[in-house]
Amino acid sequence: MSENMNFLPRRDLLSLEELDRVCTAFVERGVRKLRITGGEPLVRKNIMSLFQALSRHLDSGKLEELTLTTNGSQLKRFARELKATGVERINVSIDTLQPDRFRAITRWGNLDTVLQGLDAASEAGLKVKLNAVALKGTNEDEIDDLIRFAHARGYDLTLIETMPLGEVDGNRLDQYLPLSIVRARLLDHWTLDDIPYKTGGPARYVRVRETGGRIGFITPMTHNFCESCNRVRLTCTGTLFMCLGQEDAVDLREPLRAGSNDAALHAAIDEAMLLKPKGHDFVIDRRAGRPAVARHMSVTGG
Repeated sequence: MSENMNFLPRRDLLSLEELDRVCTAFVERGVRKLRITGGEPLVRKNIMSLFQALSRHLDSGKLEELTLTTNGSQLKRFARELKATGVERINVSIDTLQPDRFRAITRWGNLDTVLQGLDAASEAGLKVKLNAVALKGTNEDEIDDLIRFAHARGYDLTLIETMPLGEVDGNRLDQYLPLSIVRARLLDHWTLDDIPYKTGGPARYVRVRETGGRIGFITPMTHNFCESCNRVRLTCTGTLFMCLGQEDAVDLREPLRAGSNDAALHAAIDEAMLLKPKGHDFVIDRRAGRPAVARHMSVTGG
């Protein structure tokens, strides 16, 4: 996020009921997997009512999976409720296991709170995958520790290349760490076997012989995954992005609020699917030193 954010008025945000209507429209058109993300979705007031509403699609069999990406700060409070609504697995973003470094990266976070949340998730029976963005000069010395931590707890670990979204302070090139380099370094300590495991996302997985655990690699920069991407992302304002690395978008809020009939909403979704691009623009303009996509990830949201 930018250091100085301008937050939207509440009327611009989709209500939880409107989010349910949009998600239901996608389910009716054949979408089998929904992920609630953010920002941090669990800080939204009455958020569990959305999970409870969407769980009916799990009960009917129309939806295969309802999942969550979270920073873990609210898991201690909500883990059992999430499990009760049919959520079986979650992604937790955690880039470091050092408390001071964690606070510096997140600008607010308390690592102990997140660790307590992870314990609560495990106790509730949720499967956990940890997401860590590999950052040059910041946490590249901790990758081995993250592997040991995750696999000792029975978690998968996914490593992600930093994505060039949004104008930020400093030079983004300074943080970029190709996962090809990370993987080569890992071979000094671990034996990595490629496996065909998939979760429906862009990660390519290996199994670590020494631990038996899995590591996923998400490589939007060094090895893009566009040919297999079938994901779209809905923002809290009803804007549908067909690709994180493109500016093309379709407004679903206007047809959603045009009336109780969802015909216009379905038509807008059909229009959006025809606009899904063949590839992303996750590149950094080395001459200008700025990302090609100026939109902040926090604006895209989830």
